[in-house]
Amino acid sequence: MSSVPPALWAGFTGVLGLLIGSFLNVVAYRVPAGLSVVRPGSACPACRHAVRGRDNVPVLSWVLLRGRCRDCAAPISARYPLVEAGTGLLFVLVSARLAAAGELSVLAACLVVTAAGVALALIDLEHGRLPFSITGVASLLAAAALAIAWWAGAVSPAAVLVSAAVWFAVYGGIWFLTAGRGMGLGDVALAPLLGAVLGSLGLAEGVVGLVAGFVLGAVVGIALMLSGRAARGSRIAFGPFMLLGAAVGLFVGAPLGSAYLGLTGLA
Repeated sequence: MSSVPPALWAGFTGVLGLLIGSFLNVVAYRVPAGLSVVRPGSACPACRHAVRGRDNVPVLSWVLLRGRCRDCAAPISARYPLVEAGTGLLFVLVSARLAAAGELSVLAACLVVTAAGVALALIDLEHGRLPFSITGVASLLAAAALAIAWWAGAVSPAAVLVSAAVWFAVYGGIWFLTAGRGMGLGDVALAPLLGAVLGSLGLAEGVVGLVAGFVLGAVVGIALMLSGRAARGSRIAFGPFMLLGAAVGLFVGAPLGSAYLGLTGLA
């Protein structure tokens, strides 16, 4: 994979992200409603006409249709192309980061978490929960991808397990000590998945990602209280902060970890 030109590699992962982003729109809508993500096919919620194949091309179809259903002209939310384009961009950024560090062996696991993270963030923001069905499938796929990387000698199983255990202990501990008031079980289930994938890159990425999630959550929580949009003790969706923290760990975990050790004289 390292011999593939960067532009071609970015184009491939970007297109893959666009296609997966289209599916994530279906997941984010149907899973909270308890519907199958496979059947029936996509249809306009206003007139119930099935979406034609040519009208289901990520981003492009929405632009050509001018954001309206071909059959009844009902508006189509801009969220659909934004999720598709955003997922494509995230896939490009993640693959570029791993390619630059020579860590493409864990690309599959990272892209699994990226895709699942998009759907989970959308659902948590809208419905206030992280469905176990999505986290469970993502965990199985990521575990398989990491097992293959370990078999190829590209991943340290000790780092993966330690990072996953630390994330689980922290989130599980908060859930237990607060009797579920400070953290939901969905957060607890997501924690070891994020910890394991970050741990495949290094313990620094795992620790920085864990800390960053709480820091970001605290900053936004304080901002909401100061603006009067939340009161002390109000519950906010924490899944997006976990995922944002994991992104921080992925992209800048190694340099931040090295900088911290340098400041403390432990490097």
